[in-house]
Amino acid sequence: MTTPPSSATPSPSTAPAEPEGEVAAAQAALAGEHACVYGYGVAGAHLPDGVEAALAALTTHRTRRDELIALIAAAGAEPVAAEPGYALPAPVTDEASALTLAVLLEERLGALYADVVGVAITPELREFAVRGVVSATVQALAWGGAPTAFPGLDGRV
Repeated sequence: MTTPPSSATPSPSTAPAEPEGEVAAAQAALAGEHACVYGYGVAGAHLPDGVEAALAALTTHRTRRDELIALIAAAGAEPVAAEPGYALPAPVTDEASALTLAVLLEERLGALYADVVGVAITPELREFAVRGVVSATVQALAWGGAPTAFPGLDGRV
C-alpha cells in the first residue's frame, strides 16, 4: 500500500502551521483513503460473514475520499490520484487475513488523519480530520483491532 510506514514519528513544531503542510497532510490522507477503497475491495471478497459491514466501510471510504478531494481542490491543489494497484502487506486468502488487512488499513488511515489534525489551519479540515480519526478507530475496533489511548498516535510519540 502507498501509506507511510507505521514507524514514522511526527516531530512537534512550535512554528505555526503552513498551508503547504496542511495540503500535504490532506494529500497523504487522500492517498490513504484510495488505499482503503482498494483494500476493502480485496478484503471484502474474503469476509462472507461481514460482507454488509465491508460494503458499508467501502461506501464510507468512498464518501470520505470524495469529500477530501473536494477540500483539497477548494484549497487550490490538484488531489492525488489513486494508484492502479497497491501492494498488500500480506496475502489475503481467508477471513482472518482479510480482518487483519481491514484493521491495518484503518489504523494507518487513523494515523494519517491525526497528522492532518496536527497541521490543519482551517477549522473545516481540522473537523473533517478529527472525524476521520474517530471513524477509522471505530472501524478498526469493529474488525477486531485493539483499543488504544490515543488513536492515530500510538507508537509515534
